[in-house]
Amino acid sequence: MCCCKENGFDFTLIDPVLEKYRFNNEGNLITILQAAQEQYGYLPEELLLHISKKAGIKPANVMGVATFYTQFRLNPVGKNLILLCQGTACHVNGSAAIEDAIKAEIGVLEGEITPDGFFTYNNVACLGCCSLSPVMMINGETYGWLTPEKTRKILKEIREGARE
Repeated sequence: MCCCKENGFDFTLIDPVLEKYRFNNEGNLITILQAAQEQYGYLPEELLLHISKKAGIKPANVMGVATFYTQFRLNPVGKNLILLCQGTACHVNGSAAIEDAIKAEIGVLEGEITPDGFFTYNNVACLGCCSLSPVMMINGETYGWLTPEKTRKILKEIREGARE
């Protein structure tokens, strides 16, 4: 099986990063995976195998790091990634109602991509914004003190392009 081009991906695009950090130094693996995810949007298994081979790191170690850290995605996501906090403060302050509003507004369950590829939403353990609870983050922007109505309005505005 060729590890350079799979499923429409040209995995050689990450080779300059691998060349820079190669020399079998597993301490650079997180940096390599971050660059790969930036390049491809997520880390498909074939890409992880390519990284393993080129970096001289055992496949199990590459997969272990990629699955351990929540920053890494093994599946594609929509253009707008919604992260809904489910930490204690958010839970107590109504994150369940916010989750229902998100699902109703975008029409998919947690972890799914909308059919048009515009939204993906995931629950996360904590966003570290307890004073804003309940809170969600979309593409790195934090939205706090949410209500179901405010949540739907934000999602509609993003969909309509009012928020970039």
